[in-house]
Amino acid sequence: MRKAFQIATRNLWLSALLLLAACGSGQDAALSVVAIGSPATPFERGVRLPPAARLIRGATSEGIVAFDEQGQVVPALADRWIVTDDGLSYIFRLRDGTWADGSPLTAQTLRTALRETMASLRGTPLALDLAEIGEIRVMTGRVIEIRLAAPMPNLLQLLAQPELGIAPNGRGTGPMRLARQGDVAMLTPIAPEARGLPAVEGWAGHVRPLRLRALPAEQAVDLFNSGEADVLLGGRIEDFPLARSVGLIRGTIQLDPVMGLFGLAVADGQGFLAAPENREAVALAIDREALIAPFGLGGWTPTTRIVGTGVADDPGSIGERWAGLNIDERRAQAAARVAGWRRGHGNAPLSLRLALPGGLGGKFLFERLQADLEAIGVQALRVGADDDADLRLFEAVARYPRVGWYMNQLSCAGQRGLCSESADRTLEQAQRAIDPAVRAELLADAEAELTKANVFIPFGPPIRWSLVRGDVHGFATNRWNVHPLMPMAQRPK
Repeated sequence: MRKAFQIATRNLWLSALLLLAACGSGQDAALSVVAIGSPATPFERGVRLPPAARLIRGATSEGIVAFDEQGQVVPALADRWIVTDDGLSYIFRLRDGTWADGSPLTAQTLRTALRETMASLRGTPLALDLAEIGEIRVMTGRVIEIRLAAPMPNLLQLLAQPELGIAPNGRGTGPMRLARQGDVAMLTPIAPEARGLPAVEGWAGHVRPLRLRALPAEQAVDLFNSGEADVLLGGRIEDFPLARSVGLIRGTIQLDPVMGLFGLAVADGQGFLAAPENREAVALAIDREALIAPFGLGGWTPTTRIVGTGVADDPGSIGERWAGLNIDERRAQAAARVAGWRRGHGNAPLSLRLALPGGLGGKFLFERLQADLEAIGVQALRVGADDDADLRLFEAVARYPRVGWYMNQLSCAGQRGLCSESADRTLEQAQRAIDPAVRAELLADAEAELTKANVFIPFGPPIRWSLVRGDVHGFATNRWNVHPLMPMAQRPK
């Protein structure tokens, strides 16, 4: 009896080992992707999705259009579209097909689902980005029109965002089908003919399943180092030192050339930070080049502007701040403001709480910021990323290259911390202006007002990185840090 049990146990272990071997080799092997995050994040729902959940949403719920691996807009529920000469009308022709429940995909049902999706975004910066959508009209059974109150040159990029994926009753149309196995998301490509597209001969041989899970950064890098993951996504600055570990001999660090916001948001406008000139003192003190030096990042460009470089509608009338001052002169001005404030408050010590992410990268940032503030007579206290704070690190990758994105992120509706209602009103006027010259002038005024308020202290563009094995197909760095899963599930031709 005991011997039979031992034989059965040995056979069970052999079967398990053979099964594991089959999962890691051969034509049917699933591509293993790990995203940085907590294990439950891939399955989160809502409108403020963490990176792993955005990957799942983009893979399982198509929008009118989508992104490819290069960050380019490609057809999805709509197979073609035109834009009128005045830029105020986008007309989409839908592909043949059905929704996940088998009901017909029509312009009417899409209009209803799109309006519901957009309504769910209320109260988010993305809703502000979409504010110029005036009307969604059904033209024929398979043609839908989006009419705008003012031109939106980057409307397609917005419609391709995972948050704009259409999922009536919580069920999207693909391009992949999700099955959850504990904390692992198993994603299988759906055959084209099942999505209303022309059949592809030998489809099964062109694709493979994909396995996605989310883990804390150190565990995710260890998984990649051990060969158990083919791709690691979701890297940010706090975890970048892990990417430079000696163990990464089989992988490649991929840095996305992103644009966006990376800096300190003023979370509490009490005490010293109540006055804009005192908030400016903190901004004056920071040596941005030294801040990033411990990370060894080549090509990173610091900035004192809220709006980043390369923005399409930047009027060019606002330049870098304090261009005529070196760091010592800037700190002298800042120290004088700190000393004056302290004299008016009984010479009590001045400290500020900085909410920063964890990880070695967070430690590097705090040490540099601590030294910068100490140079002007301010003690920096580090608190957790979600704790009460005076200044909070905020970073986000731009979804499209226009001034409006930057301003919307820091608007009062964005709820990042202190804000400027005046800047919000000026931006709203700019976005409704039809005359390009008037629009440019108002955009510059809006940025100037927000800059003067000193509610955000910019450092430069955010940092986004991935780890990708050389034999992985369907991954490419891009300006938007979008890495859809479906292209990675396609086998090289």
